[in-house]
Amino acid sequence: MSSENPNLRKYDDILEEDNHLPNWWLAILFGTIVFGFGYWIAYHTTDTFKSPPEEYQADVEALKKARAAANPTSEDALVALAANTESVTEGQKVYATTCASCHGPNGEGLVGPNLTDKFWIHGNTGTDILKAVNEGFPDKGMPAWGAVIGDTKARNVTAYVLSIRGKNLPGKEPQGNPVE
Repeated sequence: MSSENPNLRKYDDILEEDNHLPNWWLAILFGTIVFGFGYWIAYHTTDTFKSPPEEYQADVEALKKARAAANPTSEDALVALAANTESVTEGQKVYATTCASCHGPNGEGLVGPNLTDKFWIHGNTGTDILKAVNEGFPDKGMPAWGAVIGDTKARNVTAYVLSIRGKNLPGKEPQGNPVE
């Protein structure tokens, strides 16, 4: 150690000064600690603010609703419609008067294919089902119902078919390709 200045230390021939950290640096350090503690309290221990993942999820849901409103025939809009019990009930009424004679009262299939199993001839997505309802398959005996029942009822029938999809009711033997 150096005898001249008590703040100077010498280790391995390296002269080291024992200076204090600058006040601006200490202010930033302690400010960061206080901010971090406040952030932890506000976001993780109380319900003062939504956490970033919750905020993101809320934004995603709002975007899905906006897209569904902008395009009511999109896959997201049809899946959301299938979760709406009022739309499914209206779709069931239309299904009973237009579709049940071929697909059975519960979708189990009579002349037409079973709509409740995992086998589908023309696809099982909401847009595929809506296209089938609107355009039909005249070569296979299914009329185009879109012009007869209109857009709203066609979407409601699609919502109903999406709601019964996957119930695997006993009925007509499987037709088409398995879809998971």
